[in-house]
Amino acid sequence: MQTVPGLTGVHYLGEYNVSYNMNFRNTVVGGLSGIDYDALHNEYYLISDDRSDNNPARFYTAKIFFTPAGIDSMNFTGVQNMLQSNGIVYPNKKQDRLHTPDPEDIRYNAANGMLVWSSEGERIIRAKDTVLEDPSINLIATNGKYVGSFPLPANMHMHATEQGPRQNGVFEGLSFSDDYKTLFVSVEEPLYEDGPRAELTDNNAFIRILKFNTKTKKNTAQYAYKLEPVAHAPDPTTGFKVNGVPDILSIGNNKLLVIERSFSTGRAACTIKVFITDYSQATDIRNQTLKGNQNFIPVSKKLLMNMDDLGIYIDNIEGFCFGPLLPNGHKTLLFISDNNFSEIQKTQLMLFELIE
Repeated sequence: MQTVPGLTGVHYLGEYNVSYNMNFRNTVVGGLSGIDYDALHNEYYLISDDRSDNNPARFYTAKIFFTPAGIDSMNFTGVQNMLQSNGIVYPNKKQDRLHTPDPEDIRYNAANGMLVWSSEGERIIRAKDTVLEDPSINLIATNGKYVGSFPLPANMHMHATEQGPRQNGVFEGLSFSDDYKTLFVSVEEPLYEDGPRAELTDNNAFIRILKFNTKTKKNTAQYAYKLEPVAHAPDPTTGFKVNGVPDILSIGNNKLLVIERSFSTGRAACTIKVFITDYSQATDIRNQTLKGNQNFIPVSKKLLMNMDDLGIYIDNIEGFCFGPLLPNGHKTLLFISDNNFSEIQKTQLMLFELIE
């Protein structure tokens, strides 16, 4: 697996857009929220966050071709349904709202040839309509067959009270580390007991990054990561706004790249920032809550890139991975945006050269 412990900067090479509602093998291509690269076979895995509404929950494989000037083309090569433990495809909410997935990220384990994918679950609290479905971290074969899952730590279960994860703010990012001996999983927004969601000013909004042992599947540590404020005020001022973490990527030497994605009503574009973080001195907060707590050390962070500085439209970036080496020997980083199956959004691939 690739590492870039001496990463100092990035250089933008170009973008490529997948056609809206592209049909591939009788499925609608969209909602691509996670991407990973199998270097041995020069193939990418891309997960759709379709909650089995358009087609059953699935992932795609693809070939992406680069030139020194950027991305030349992309060819989808396969599609597989993620299967439940009973071997059946996942239902949509009309069929079974208690077992409908919300796929978010996917990673390939080159050590055993298997895949891991995350689901955010569901939390709907209404007087006559309460749905509590836990998030999950799932192991599957490359043919989509269920292999197993990681047991959830106690604080990651959904509750009807304001405790645990928020709705649509749970497991978004995944990354293997330590030669696939470790799996990191990021929570998109703060747990209720850890404090408030990000606001327009610094309000000590902390999310958690979970560390798992891939052999035992045990959660061995949790680290606090402080979110930046929401980048822009919404219009109208009462409109929706959010800043959270959609993906993470290990670069070795106790460091992770962390994406922060900020969106506010009234702006089509997202503000995407990427940070280099170091968890070597961070406190294990498995047995702590963070609201009003000053007795912990969060992971350190340093800004690597603010995509606003590129001066181009940036859509809903949700995933990233390493790509192949460039002719000059430099490593590459590839980002993908989730178009939410919307005609007014893009499925946008963005390529960067890494500077060490």
